[in-house]
Amino acid sequence: MEFRDLKKQYEVLKTDIDAAISRVLTNTNFISGKEVRELEEQLAEYVGVKHCITCGNGTDALVLALMAWGIGEGDAVFVPDFTFFASGEAPALCGATPVFVDVEKDTFNISPECLEKAIIQILDEKILIPKVIVAVDLFGQPADYIRIREIANKYGLLILEDSAQGFGGNIKGRRACSFGDIGTTSFFPAKPLGCYGDGGAIFTDNDEWVELIKSYCVHGKGVDKYDNVRIGMNSRLDTIQAAILKVKFKQFVEYELEKINEVALSYAEMLSESIIIPTIKDGFVSSWAQYTIICKEKGIRDKLQFRLREQDIPSIIYYKKGLHEQKAFEKNTILTANYKNTQYLTDRVLSLPIHPYMDIYDVKKIVKNIMQILLDLKTGCNI
Repeated sequence: MEFRDLKKQYEVLKTDIDAAISRVLTNTNFISGKEVRELEEQLAEYVGVKHCITCGNGTDALVLALMAWGIGEGDAVFVPDFTFFASGEAPALCGATPVFVDVEKDTFNISPECLEKAIIQILDEKILIPKVIVAVDLFGQPADYIRIREIANKYGLLILEDSAQGFGGNIKGRRACSFGDIGTTSFFPAKPLGCYGDGGAIFTDNDEWVELIKSYCVHGKGVDKYDNVRIGMNSRLDTIQAAILKVKFKQFVEYELEKINEVALSYAEMLSESIIIPTIKDGFVSSWAQYTIICKEKGIRDKLQFRLREQDIPSIIYYKKGLHEQKAFEKNTILTANYKNTQYLTDRVLSLPIHPYMDIYDVKKIVKNIMQILLDLKTGCNI
């Protein structure tokens, strides 16, 4: 059983993907080929924004957005504590200070209540200037942008939407990557829309930021790459990856997004009485980068994972620690709370296999094993 079955996906799309790669190889336009431009146009239209700029990976996308805003030393960037390292790494790379904020226990996303408290704390301390909120669409569900936008407007902050895991999610029909002043995503292979290597994209309606980002992507270019007007980086999506993504994007829109929601619904219907399942808010749609359950009691998760592994059922812990616990941030952050929800989740979460090509019999097998293991643990049977 695969955790995210890219092999099955390739079997389904093999003819079209092979043909797309072959066309790039024949044309030998490996950097900035027409497929890159075509993909950017398709993605921008889908998301509902004016501009999409592809880049080397999802982390670069975050950094490029912050560079376009001039974020740096003395600036405070508010980041959910329960998320992948890159969300906090990007502001640190720009010289800013990540300020970690506790999350909602049921959705895994940044807590608007804790966010406002953190902003007020930073304003009161007068050490840093609040500048940006990084809102992460964790595991596929968009963050609560209605409340986050109200807070951002109240305090004059920009919103950077980190939708590395959320591409395809929506709130009442409005799609992920369109909620922030700038939105970003990742095309890492295991993401909802993934390529066969690294890749990322940036989304915005702002023409001025787009020109800056395009410059930063290619060594701070001016008229051309040999006219360097600012310090930038080298971050571009290869043409082969763009060609692959064009094929996969069509399948994503026409089949995969709907199918993976059906798989998630099957999990929910079968597991809801045995364990805490992911909460999807009314009007929200997840793209299900992960299906993450929560064990009701501390200490159960590791035993559950061990027993599942014995049955050849893969599972992964996203995440074992909050960002405030990462050694890399010891000297470059300000703590704002006790992070009780993050701690609750890091002790209890476990992500199960999920992908659009998952057979219902695999879902039933996983659920049956989980229910039996939990029963064994409850009754004290040998584990």
